[in-house]
Amino acid sequence: MKILISNDDGYLAPGLIALAEAMAAIAEIVVVAPDSNRSGSSNSLTLDRPLSVSQASNGFYFVNGTPTDCVHIALTGGIAGFVPDLVVSGINQGQNMGDDTLYSGTVAAATEGYLFGIPAIAFSQVHHGWAHLDAAAKVARDIVLRRFDTLPKPYLLNVNIPNLPYEQLNTTIATRLGKRHMAEPVVRSQDPRGREIYWIGPPGGAKDAGEGTDFHATEHGAISITPLQIDLTHAQQLNLLRRELG
Repeated sequence: MKILISNDDGYLAPGLIALAEAMAAIAEIVVVAPDSNRSGSSNSLTLDRPLSVSQASNGFYFVNGTPTDCVHIALTGGIAGFVPDLVVSGINQGQNMGDDTLYSGTVAAATEGYLFGIPAIAFSQVHHGWAHLDAAAKVARDIVLRRFDTLPKPYLLNVNIPNLPYEQLNTTIATRLGKRHMAEPVVRSQDPRGREIYWIGPPGGAKDAGEGTDFHATEHGAISITPLQIDLTHAQQLNLLRRELG
């Protein structure tokens, strides 16, 4: 198996290193990741400047761009050196559940692989701090080894792993995305020159966290796996709109 690995926390992130080590034990890998933290970059491509690729001493490639840039360059610029069987992203420091998936660079890196017709999986730990990261890496390995041969390819899976010891991570649930409350307001401040500046506020709490959601599963200590799709068409409104226009 050949695996392309990326993330949004940057090529020095412990989660990326742990994921690469876990994947290297079962596959031929190449790592192409951002040169710095690009959390919240979503699916953005850098179109206003050229990008450069460098290689770290551990063999990882890093790009002065977004997670999507990294996967795009790896797949179309010949950096990977092969067409991967799988694209994996993460392990992210912090959850990517519910509405988070729209903003997440971790999910975006996997999505770019999916858009190129390659199965892809995004991995995140539920809480910040990297607690039990070794366990999350083992879970990622186990999930990749499942292969999901019954799923149509390509597939796009979003995995959230509680920060628990490996022996406690014994339940995996197929889930749907929950939904958050509206985000907290921006935080207003001033820079050293007295100019007003704004920090984006924290995300809202879980609004739809009932049974069957990713929020519910991880809250109860289970690993959540959510299959994602890209079609944003509002199917229920489509016929209403047709009648309105007709």
